[in-house]
Amino acid sequence: MTQYSDRFAPFAELMTAENLPESFIDNFAYYYDKLLAGDDGMIAENSIQPVSLLADSDALPEHLMTIGRSVIPETVIIKLNGGLGTGMGLTGPKSLLVVKEGLSFLDIIAHQAISVDTPLLLMNSFATDNESCSVLRRYPSLPQCLPLSFLQHKQPKVNAQTLTPASYPEDPELEWCPPGHGDLYIALDTSGMLEKLLDGGFKYAFVSNADNLGAVLELGILGYFVERKLPFLMEVADRTAADRKGGHLAQGRNGRLLLREIAQCPTEDLDAFQDIHRHRYFNTNNLWLHLPTLHRLLVERGHRLGLPMIRNYKTIDPRDPESTPVYQLETAMGSAISVFDGAEAIRVPRARFAPVKKTEDLLAVRSDAYILTDDYRVVLAPDREGIPPTIELDATHYRFVNDLDQRFPGGAPSLRCCHHFRVVGDFEFGSGVVARGQVLFTNPNDKRQRVPDGLIVDNSEWPEQVIPEPVI
Repeated sequence: MTQYSDRFAPFAELMTAENLPESFIDNFAYYYDKLLAGDDGMIAENSIQPVSLLADSDALPEHLMTIGRSVIPETVIIKLNGGLGTGMGLTGPKSLLVVKEGLSFLDIIAHQAISVDTPLLLMNSFATDNESCSVLRRYPSLPQCLPLSFLQHKQPKVNAQTLTPASYPEDPELEWCPPGHGDLYIALDTSGMLEKLLDGGFKYAFVSNADNLGAVLELGILGYFVERKLPFLMEVADRTAADRKGGHLAQGRNGRLLLREIAQCPTEDLDAFQDIHRHRYFNTNNLWLHLPTLHRLLVERGHRLGLPMIRNYKTIDPRDPESTPVYQLETAMGSAISVFDGAEAIRVPRARFAPVKKTEDLLAVRSDAYILTDDYRVVLAPDREGIPPTIELDATHYRFVNDLDQRFPGGAPSLRCCHHFRVVGDFEFGSGVVARGQVLFTNPNDKRQRVPDGLIVDNSEWPEQVIPEPVI
């Protein structure tokens, strides 16, 4: 039994009572000690340099697809599936939300795995495990020589003033938080799943978020990963103005690639962080792992990878800004790029990053601006030329999924030829509504207005940067 410091002992007692694995408790102790030592997890601009040249997935030679196809029997797809989608008003697993043609995220993911004949493995939370695995059991043709899932851990929140375990008797569940998706590696280890994968002959894993419908197993990238004998590969895409606050790729003084999240950026460096011409690439959170190397590193490091810490400052009840301030000590899955010797990044098209984080994203994917291909890829319609529509929905009326469903009972409008779709005020949209070009609906009244069935709004002659007068 590990002996912990007096300051950490209350955390260890809580975590032991929750039957958390000792190696995970030890990992949390490592980050807690860093917090006590004053480590804020910041990565200063003067300690890094931009990344300019990367391999491009669009330019990979065709023979890599053959290599990728040859190692499919040694490859597993891992989806991060612990989220409940509370930010969109959901109470169950976010991946069970219907997104396209009556199919949920998880339905589409299962079909994708079937199409490439690769086992699918979910990293679930306690809140998502039962329902998600029940869905996968509906697919008997899903290649499955492994368990369907393994569980991510949970850890105590830290009182930001006293650095003791945070207490919230009104709702004790809020005293705990997930440790960030960097937990993937230790969760694979403590669950025994990594050992099962290796015993089953699996060497390669493609990892991505369950809500990123653009993240499909790409044979050419797998072939590149295998041919170069890489231990770790991160897919990155070009940053746009919309990505200014997302984590970006950089290079440390030691020459290794690293990932910097905005929570790791000192205030005085925010301008440089958000300069998309200086830091050109963002992390899609699509990763490729060489499982034997991961296992070796974990053994060599005493089952602790030592990923960079992210110190997130929040309130214990995220809905109550007056509740106790806390620290959540987290790690990012992509930050492991700085841990593996020889790790690389590869530039991929924006199409491989299509997450659904807000109802605006959901409306776009449900519309005809996106199509579901025969091999169950959700991609932009060909005539959109790789550019998704910009959608702005009034947060007062459209923030949550049930709000969206009530106000679009006939389904999403046609947005295939729409550049910018903005709704201000309360509307109920009829079926068959078509929006082209720059479209603005405005209702200044409290009473909900109905948009009639079959309404066509064609403002395609307006310049993209201009939104005309509202339709209603």
